[in-house]
Amino acid sequence: MTAIILAAAAVGVVGLIVGFLLVTAGEKFKVEVDEKEVSVRAELPGNNCGGCGYPGCDGLAAAIAKGEAPVNACPVGGAPVAAKISAIMGVDAGDVVKKVAFVKCAGDCDHAQEKANYYGIRDCRAAAVIPGRGTKKCINGCMGFGTCMKQCQFDAIRVVNGVAVVDRTKCVGCGKCVQACPNGLIALIPDTAEYVVQCSSQEKGKAVKEACSAGCLGCTACVKQCECEAISMNGNVAVIDQEKCKKCGKCAEKCPAKVIRKR
Repeated sequence: MTAIILAAAAVGVVGLIVGFLLVTAGEKFKVEVDEKEVSVRAELPGNNCGGCGYPGCDGLAAAIAKGEAPVNACPVGGAPVAAKISAIMGVDAGDVVKKVAFVKCAGDCDHAQEKANYYGIRDCRAAAVIPGRGTKKCINGCMGFGTCMKQCQFDAIRVVNGVAVVDRTKCVGCGKCVQACPNGLIALIPDTAEYVVQCSSQEKGKAVKEACSAGCLGCTACVKQCECEAISMNGNVAVIDQEKCKKCGKCAEKCPAKVIRKR
């Protein structure tokens, strides 16, 4: 009986010592938790897409809590999430304009001419390192192998008739497709944009027409037509500044190749 009591006492003493050591260690090595960071993280959608430029939602929450990132930095959450986070941080979220991906190419199988057959890996980045860059004559256009589609976790991109097409209702503007395209054909533009230039070719008029009937001729007619100076030339292709565009549609009417289109 005495042995049992001694054993129980020993176990109790050891338990007290261990408990004391754990409490001491916990106080010494505890990590301070930023309550704002926890609250911000709770409002983020948790997609961890990286579209904000930070390593996932945890990284963005930490940056917002420290004041290193704006409260409206999450492209997936958009205005609703920005409003909630701004309330937590006590700042104004400002105007949040949804951005969506746009493919600057209309060179599908009905318009783009082919120059060869391709039997390699069905990946745009793989085809881009091979002389000729895919099957189409236009080396600046969409290869149609769907690398951007594979990168999109929101099922917002499909390859239709040989060219990538974005579903604006599903796109959250994370930018993964932008990074994936080796030809730099995809850009994020305001969802409110109405007129776009659906070409990226830097070839001159004759070469463009020989390769694709949906290419920009570089004629500058749209530039001359635009009264608000929203259109300029990037080399041989027209570019619309969506912040300046008044959506009048005169550029689309004047474009001889009908490359400027209403979305």
